[in-house]
Amino acid sequence: MIRKATKMKVFPHKFDEYKTRHDQLWPEMEAMLKQYGAHHYSIFLDEEEAVLFAYVVLESIEQWNLVSQTKICQKWWNYMKDLMETNEDNSPKSWELKEIFYLE
Repeated sequence: MIRKATKMKVFPHKFDEYKTRHDQLWPEMEAMLKQYGAHHYSIFLDEEEAVLFAYVVLESIEQWNLVSQTKICQKWWNYMKDLMETNEDNSPKSWELKEIFYLE
């Protein structure tokens, strides 16, 4: 299993809507994430900096890299683009974090 962490930026006045949309995650989005080997996916919010910290355990980086090519992921990005900083393809601007320490 692979632990992956990233950070993203959410617009400060959109915190509540961001949470609401994730509380109502589409069943087909959840199914796709699980199908592509995602486990224990969590997103945390630093309200002071408007930064999201995402953590997921993956079965395979190769599988995870295919998620962005799915129609449901692209539909989700389009749905979320008004809440956060995004790239031209509507994917969230994100920065991968380097693991420094792990205690099992």
